[in-house]
Amino acid sequence: MQIDPDVYALAEEIIAAARTQKLTLATVESCTGGLVAGALTAVPGSSDVFYGGYVTYANEAKLGMVGVPYGVLREFGAVSKEVAAALAEGGLAATGTHLCLAVTGIAGPGGGSADKPVGLVHFAVAGDAGTRALKKNFAGLDRAGVRQQSVVEALKLLRKAVGD
Repeated sequence: MQIDPDVYALAEEIIAAARTQKLTLATVESCTGGLVAGALTAVPGSSDVFYGGYVTYANEAKLGMVGVPYGVLREFGAVSKEVAAALAEGGLAATGTHLCLAVTGIAGPGGGSADKPVGLVHFAVAGDAGTRALKKNFAGLDRAGVRQQSVVEALKLLRKAVGD
């Protein structure tokens, strides 16, 4: 599979920085369906630092695989800052890594609402320094575009966390 050269370069930076700092990484992905993990594992030697990832597409997977509290999911919905943080924190606890990145959003073309439009994506990274969240809206992009831009933003957030 061909990975965008800019995405690959970003993934390569993350793997190199994590290796230098002896950090381990994990991912919990919803709307990206494992594409972030795919970008990281495209880098040779990524197994030195990348533990693995969860694809928690269904709400039941978010609950069962990484322990997102049902009340948080019910109150805020799957596409929210709160659930993104719970995914990252749950993934961190489940894997025992130094950092865990989470992504949840609405890639479309359906599934959006006035409050949560197609293209809305929440990101979070959890680690010893706490949990950092990011919200982006990729309005106007098609499904592939939302997913592609979500991978880029997720990797940028992870790169920042590795650099801290």
